[in-house]
Amino acid sequence: MKLADSRIKAICISEKRGTPKRPVKSAYVVEDWGIQGDAHGGKWHRQISLIADEKVKGFIQAEYGAFGENIVTEGIDLSSLAVGTRLIIGDVILEITQIGKDCHSHCEIYKRMGDCIMPREGIFARVVKGGAIKEGDGIMLEKNFVLSAAVITLSDRCYAGEREDKSGPLAADMLKDDGYTVEESLLLPDDREMLKKELIRLCDQRQICLILTTGGTGFSPRDITPEATTEVCDRMARGISEAMRVYSVTVTKRAMLSRGESGIRGKTLIINLPGSPKAVKECLEYILPELKHGIGILRGMESD
Repeated sequence: MKLADSRIKAICISEKRGTPKRPVKSAYVVEDWGIQGDAHGGKWHRQISLIADEKVKGFIQAEYGAFGENIVTEGIDLSSLAVGTRLIIGDVILEITQIGKDCHSHCEIYKRMGDCIMPREGIFARVVKGGAIKEGDGIMLEKNFVLSAAVITLSDRCYAGEREDKSGPLAADMLKDDGYTVEESLLLPDDREMLKKELIRLCDQRQICLILTTGGTGFSPRDITPEATTEVCDRMARGISEAMRVYSVTVTKRAMLSRGESGIRGKTLIINLPGSPKAVKECLEYILPELKHGIGILRGMESD
């Protein structure tokens, strides 16, 4: 979709992360890396940062690159774009991977400007196709639905390196075999606040379609996965967890002791799986065939 008067207002690079960037007239974008010569390039999901010119102009004496942005756009409401949207600039294709970001400490940008707007106003992208870009290049938008997923393992022992995590990788492999793109696989201790923080980030910033957690659903005082999940969800989808328990209890009666929950935050479905690899396999084999329809409805891609 071509937008009237949508174009690149400025291109900026820097050799060091967390510092202001300097404007350049043109640049070469490297596939699955970023802008050549820029510190943010690499094999990760935030290869290029973008911000709207209107946001930069809100700061007196703010120069392009002052907030660490790679590309300043004009004529596009970046905040309205969804993760997965593609920006086409000549031969270059960028795919949005994240909206905003966490700011853990005041970087040099904040100290210099008194604020850093990238965490709340910026968006981030990976390079699908490389090529040359320059100031004034037009920008086209293309909707692109990615069936994305993330897996979080909750285990004090695995986190401490005392035991190998087999459940998380198994869940990730099963998701990939079913057509999902697994964007992140995380290993956390049984910590309620850490889990909540990661769930919120994956839902709000990365806009993941499906998040699977494994572990932390039993009766131990450290089993906090259901509570953390319930706290971050806008709506519950308990039928999924109830169906898993009904099915699993035909395999072992101890399945009735699982407290796993399922719910929705924004447009993300979160499902708690048990901790053992055997139970993860059994549950996913049972529910995966039906989940895509639910995700399609949640994302407005399908109707009831």
